[in-house]
Parts: sequence; C-alpha cells; structure tokens
Amino acid sequence: MSEPVEELVSGAARDAGGWMGALPVAQIATSADGTIVRWNRAAQELLGHSPHNVIGRHIAELLHPGADRSLGRSLWEAAASGRGVMGTVTAWHADGHPVELEIWASPLPDRHEDTSAVVVFAADAHAARRIRGSSAVWDGLFARSPVGIAVLDTELRFLRVNAALERMNGLPESAHVGRRLSQLLPEVNAHDMEEAMRAVLASGRPVLDRRRAGRTPADPDRDKVWSCSYVRVEDPAGRPIGVIASLLDITEQQRAHTEAEAGRRRLALLSEASVRVGSSLELERTAQELADLAVPRLADAVTVDVLDSLARGDEPGPGLAGGVALRRLGKAPLTGSAVTAALAPLGRTLSFPAAAPYSQVLAGQHPYLVARLDADAIAPAARHTSRPAHLLTLGVHSFMMIPLVARDLVLGVATFYRTRPLGPFDSDEAALAAQIAARAALSIDNARLYHREHDTAVTLQRSMLPQHITPPAGIEVAHRYLPASDVNEVGGDWYDALCLPAGKGALLIGDVMGHGMVAAAVMGRLSASIRALARLDLEPKEILAQLEAALEDLAEPMLATLLYVVVDPATGHCRITRAGHPPPALVTPDGEVRLLDVPPGTPLGVGGTRYTTTDHILLPGSILVLYTDGLIESRSSDIDERLGELTDALAEPSPSLDAMCDSLLARLVPASADDDIALLVARTRPTP
Repeated sequence: MSEPVEELVSGAARDAGGWMGALPVAQIATSADGTIVRWNRAAQELLGHSPHNVIGRHIAELLHPGADRSLGRSLWEAAASGRGVMGTVTAWHADGHPVELEIWASPLPDRHEDTSAVVVFAADAHAARRIRGSSAVWDGLFARSPVGIAVLDTELRFLRVNAALERMNGLPESAHVGRRLSQLLPEVNAHDMEEAMRAVLASGRPVLDRRRAGRTPADPDRDKVWSCSYVRVEDPAGRPIGVIASLLDITEQQRAHTEAEAGRRRLALLSEASVRVGSSLELERTAQELADLAVPRLADAVTVDVLDSLARGDEPGPGLAGGVALRRLGKAPLTGSAVTAALAPLGRTLSFPAAAPYSQVLAGQHPYLVARLDADAIAPAARHTSRPAHLLTLGVHSFMMIPLVARDLVLGVATFYRTRPLGPFDSDEAALAAQIAARAALSIDNARLYHREHDTAVTLQRSMLPQHITPPAGIEVAHRYLPASDVNEVGGDWYDALCLPAGKGALLIGDVMGHGMVAAAVMGRLSASIRALARLDLEPKEILAQLEAALEDLAEPMLATLLYVVVDPATGHCRITRAGHPPPALVTPDGEVRLLDVPPGTPLGVGGTRYTTTDHILLPGSILVLYTDGLIESRSSDIDERLGELTDALAEPSPSLDAMCDSLLARLVPASADDDIALLVARTRPTP
C-alpha cells in the first residue's frame, strides 16, 4: 500500500457516520489478498490480539467457523471488488469467547495494482445498536421537539440549532452558526446566560431553569421569558467539547405567575391596611398610617390631604364648586426623599381653584391616573402650579390621585408618586390604591364622628355641671372636672354644693355608671332632682330613696353612685351617706390625713337598700376631699395602692384648695385619662 494507511483510515472513519465517532472503533487494513497489514489499538482492546499475533494472517481466520466465516469472506471479497459493505459477524476473542461485531468495509485502491486493499471498521455490535438507536432518537428529538435546542462549542458559538429555536429567536440556523448569543440577541440578558454556560463548561454541573428575558426578532414588540437549561458535552476522555442548551417559552406561565403573585401582594397589602390604618381615632395619625403603608410597596412617595374644614374640627363643606382647601396630614417618606422634600410640609394648608386637578378629583370622586408623566400630562396643572414640572425633573414618571370618600362624603385625597424603574402605575394598582384609600377614609370619617360625639358629650356634661357654685357661709370649696380622653368613657360624673336651711350646707358628688351622652343626660336628671329635694331639708336617706325612684322611671336601667354630706359650719357637725361611692378623705387642721369610715352602701338603682348615715365632727379648718373613681382607679395598680397614693398626696401642704386640686390631678392622673374625673374639696371655717 503506497499511501499512509492512517490517513485513509481516519478519512474513511469520518465518512462512516457520526455515530461511529461515539464508539471505540477497531480499524483493520488488509492487502488485496486479505492479509492483515494494520491492526490498531482499538482492535487489540476489542478482540484481545496484539498486532504481532495477527499481522500477516488472513482476516477470515479471526471469524467464527461456518456461516460467519463464509459471511465474513464474502463481505471482504465484496469490499475488495470496490464496494463498501456493512454487516454483523462473530469473531473469536483472544481468550476464546465469541464477540459479536458490526463491521463496515471499504476498498482502498492501490495505485500500482488493479486490485484493492480493504479497510475494515469493527465495533461491538450491542454498543453500536445502542448508540445508533440513541442517535436516531436524538435526530428525531432535535428535528421535531417543540423545545428550542442548540449545540454550542467551548467558545459559546452556535454550532447547530433546531427549528423550534429558529422560531423562538426569529432567525435561521445560518444566522446562528459561528456567532455567540451576546452577538446575536443583545436585547435579551445574553451576558448572564453566557456566564451560566461558562460555569457549566468549567464545573460540569448542569444549570437548570435559568431565566432568559427580553425581545427577539420573532416578536420585537413584546417581552418574553424562556426557561433555559445547559448541559456540558464531553469527549470520551471527559474533556468538555461544548454545551447543549434547551429553551422553553414560559412567557404565559410567567405572566400568570406574576399576576398571581401580584394578587397575593395586593391581598397582603389590603390585609395589612385593615390592621395598620385606623388604629386610632386621630385624623393626623390615620393619614400618616396610610402614607407609611403605601411606601415603598405601592409607591415611592405619598401625600395625604384632608379637607381643611375637617382638620379644624368642623363639618365638611356642602360643595367643592368654588375650589378646595386641603391640609396636609400625611407624608412618606418623611426624610431621605427629594420628592417629599419638594412637597408641602405636614400641617400646611393648600388651596386649589375649581379647575385644578385636585378639585376635579374631589368633585368627581374618581381616581386620577397619569401613567406616564411628561410635558403633555402636566399641562392641565401647569396653569395653577409649577410643582408638577419640578417633580418631573426629580424623576417622577407616574402618579395617581385617589379621593378619600366614606359614606358618600368627600374627605380628602391621597396622591401616589413613582420614581423607581418599576413601570408606570396601571389600572390594577389604581384599584388597589382606591381600596386602601377607602379603608383609610372610613377610619378618618370614624375619627370625625368620634370627635363630634366626644365634643357633644363633653359639652353636654359640662353644661349640666353647676356653672357657679355659691357655698354656704363657713364653707370654702374648690372643684375640678376632667373629661376622659375617649368618647366612650365620657360619662356622668358630677358634683355640687348647696345651701340648706339653718345655715347648713350640702356637699355631693356622684357618678352615673355609663358613658357617652346617655350617661350625661341621666346625670343631669339626678343633679336637678337632688337640688330640688335638698331644698326641702329631707333626710339624706330619704333623698337617696327618691333618686332610686327616679332611676326606676328610666326606659333603660341605670346605676349611679353618690356621696352626700351635710355640714353645719357653726358646730362642725357632719352627716355622711354613701351609695356605693369611694369614701371621702379628711385632712385635719394639723395635717393628718385619713379616709373616713362610712358604710359603703350599694349604688342607686339596685333597689331594696336601706342607706345608713354616719355622724362626724369636723374641727375648724378641716378639709373634706370628695372624688369619683376615675381619680383612684388604674389598670396597673389595685385600689388600695391608689388610695394610699391619694392620702400621701393630701399629706403634702398646699397653699390653697385650688392648688390642692391641681396637685392631686397632676400626681394621680396620667396624660390621657381613661375615665371622667370629678373632684370637690371643701374646708370648714368658723362662722360669726
């Protein structure tokens, strides 16, 4: 053979088919008469014979006797005659066991002779069938799979793509081959994908479900999402020779997932709004809670403005035809934002004419959404203020105004600004903001109603207390009334000092067991009844019996406590009757303080009680302290501890009765009282 056998063999192997390259292939060359002249290492590994044991022998001697040997000789003769042939034969292994081989024989023309030498390629038949079968599967999968498939080399250049990937990318295979993804599709996150493929080449660990997003020539006007997986391809020695990429279009699934996630976030935000917004009945706090809730989960900056009349404590105006005045009660974030720094501060009153967007939003009671803020969008507001143009320079690209409406009453407006590159506000976000604003508006309206009822109850309560107490001669008095901070606790506490016949005086303090305007009204009824009965100079127990009868006449049963004291300044004689009320305290002229021992009795309205009157002698200059339970009750201390604090406070010298009242309230009452407090302090002095 005049030509190098190795060159001929390798060239023939390349022509034999791609699947042959995946197997260890024995390469055997013979002369024209069938004598073996070439035996490679793969042949030795496959059949166990070393080259010096087989070279020079006829190739048919390696085959199984009988049919296989005849078949093998016929295959060789066909190849020697100039035809390429394939077939399956059984050969003997050097250790004596048979080996089924799949062979392919090809002629090698000799330039100097008319006959041809033969090159034979042999492989394990079982492995060949497996490889050839999997190759067919691969070719079918590659051609027909709806999944995009690509083969890339170690430089991440495309070698081959299937039809599905051509459709996904909108480019033919010829446009892919030899180019990298970052060169081919710059509109997707190609660099991130190439980093993932480099990691696969380096480590051999597959990467699954890496997301590729962007636009391709197949659909240049719409963002799409693909799930990408990368697997390293290796040669028989385990060296990386490329990457196989598979891509699945998951745009619709991702959109559905995104919408579901957005729905869950909306529900979570609404749930949080029901807990966080309106936790108090204060206008300012509710407005700020709304602003804080929306930043940054819905917007980058938020302002909350309520009608100025509402902020002043008045009822909302009848209409908005002439424009609107708003007071800013909420803003977030309070620091660190150029947008909120440019907006009006908290507490500022803002006035808008009827044609301004703020006025239009409140008048129409509909959200106002500017998805993309630009010069055209701010034109309607530019006639009234330059602030929108300034916000545009600060990066605000989208905003919406949501009216605060509760019980068909317009209360204010919440404005949401967006600066981050999250895309513009859309209709779904406007609907979400409207739902949150509706919850806040209801809380704001509840606060308005609360303050109105609280003010009404306090006004009623104060109007029924004695406006000018004229104590009897020989008795000096001071008094205080402190309403509860909660409208539900404003109740029926009252006090009075009356002149009785024969120079005596009556000191009384009571508490209707209820709250709100009903308790205040009952208190007024009892107070008027006592004034009328006391002038008849009735015994205290008779007066209490008449008060019980008055309570029985009410449509709803009510209870009340009462402490009734009759004092004769001339003699110091004092008669005290209790109906479930806290005991009076006595401060003697020498500064001793004690609680007077008086039978407690039961509250008025219980019925069937006979009240007891006890007698005491008061030295001139003695001080009686009458109070309601709001002064001594506390959620953190028991009643005995509080009574001890009361006597300790009274033991401290005071320059006057008024100073004593102020000192008691300052020491025993927190900043916001949980209950009404009535206090009456009286000092006896000698009469002429």
